[in-house]
Amino acid sequence: MKLITAIIKPFKLDEVREALSGVGVQGVTVTEVKGFGRQKGHTELYRGAEYVVDFLPKVKVEAAISDELVERAIEAVESSARTGKIGDGKIFVYDLEQVVRIRTGETGKDAL
Repeated sequence: MKLITAIIKPFKLDEVREALSGVGVQGVTVTEVKGFGRQKGHTELYRGAEYVVDFLPKVKVEAAISDELVERAIEAVESSARTGKIGDGKIFVYDLEQVVRIRTGETGKDAL
């Protein structure tokens, strides 16, 4: 089992969710986050004053999936979140040791 975490641009969320559903991912967790990468934020003009925006708004999408779906899920996120411009985001893949469904007590793959 794997946990896929993707940091994406907020306006790409619906496309990513649909793409993950299309490859068989049954559930995702979404969190609004802020951060920066190589772009180091940017400057904006507000009422004539220029100021630096250090942290840019992003969305973190997390999905626990079975090993068979990993490559398809990565491809789905990558293709649906890509704009070709700086700040498109990152995908991280982690090993999951254990999953437990609280309601039923199911564990492992059955809990996904």
